Parts: sequence; C-alpha cells; structure tokens
Amino acid sequence: MSTINGLPAHVILVHAVVVLVPLSAVFLLLIAFWPAARQRLYVVAAVLSAVTLAFVPLTTAAGEWLEHHLPRTPLIRAHTQIADYMLPWAIGLFVVTLAVAARELLRLRAVSDAPARVPAGAGAGAGAPADPDEPLAPTRTAATHGIGGRTATIVLAVLALIVAGGAVTTVYKIGDSGAKAAWTGNFSPTELPRPPRQPKSNG
Repeated sequence: MSTINGLPAHVILVHAVVVLVPLSAVFLLLIAFWPAARQRLYVVAAVLSAVTLAFVPLTTAAGEWLEHHLPRTPLIRAHTQIADYMLPWAIGLFVVTLAVAARELLRLRAVSDAPARVPAGAGAGAGAPADPDEPLAPTRTAATHGIGGRTATIVLAVLALIVAGGAVTTVYKIGDSGAKAAWTGNFSPTELPRPPRQPKSNG
C-alpha cells in the first residue's frame, strides 16, 4: 500500500498501530490478572490482538515504501531500525493473549461438563443418607482453576507482563523516533511573524 487519499499510507496507518498496541496490551493484562474480566473479555482480547497483528506488517510495509520516497537521513534510518522490532512484539502479544483466551475457554468447558459435587455412592438408593466417610466424586470446583492450575496462571501472567511492556515500550520508541525524523529541522523554535492583514475593501 502506497498512498491513501493522496497521502502516504504509512502516516495514516501508524495511528491505528499507536492505538491498537497499547489497547491490546491493556486487554491482555486484564484477562491475565483479573478473573472476572477474563470471563467476559477473553474473546474481545483475542480478536483485538489479531487485528493489531494484522495492522503491524501492513503499516511496516507502507513505511518501507515511504522510506524509498524520502531522503535517507540518520533519523529516518534510526526510525526504520526500531520499527523492525514491532512485529515480534505484536506476535508475542497475540500468542500470549490467545493462550490465555484458549485456557479460559477450556476452563469454561470443563466447568460445564464437570458433575456436581456428590458422594461417590449416592446413586445406590434414592433418599439414602450420605455416608460422611464416603469419598466425594470429582466436582465443578476442580475445574475452576483452569488448565495447568496455579502454575500456568503465574507463567501466563509473567509472559503477559513481558510482552505487554515490551510492545508498549517499542511502539513508544517507534513513535518518538518517527516524530523526530518528521519534524527535526522542519519548524521554527520561535514564533514566526504573521503576514499583515489586508484591509477590507468597501467596494
């Protein structure tokens, strides 16, 4: 993609990446650390991370086109070098979000399929009193911790922190270097005098 409405596509698409990457990172942290949010937002988080992953290479490709249509300066080279790191972080963001979402989906299925917590021999006779020493059958509560238990929860939470922090930091550095490449030397540090107003004609 080269241009959109007469403007370089990169300068338009980059706004989507600047918004989508931090937003995806926030949703990942929510579903990784907050069980109530995970139950409600895991699908939204997965879809959002997929959209973010799609926009990153699209924006990068548009940036490479623009790079070949601008003078090669040290600031532009620095910007393009940093931008190459965005795709790996976007992939990491997507993979970890998908892992958390898939684990939540499997947990919900396990909860819905698990039998109620009853004594293992309760079916021997209707109305028969339960033996307090009788072992209990597998329960729904056994599935509430998710696949892999607490260890998997901790591992995914740590990975979520790493990829969310790395992705947001990288997109900030890319935006900062891009702004410097676009504006350094292209504006006056002092206010420019305005042209005198033309008198209104009474004729």
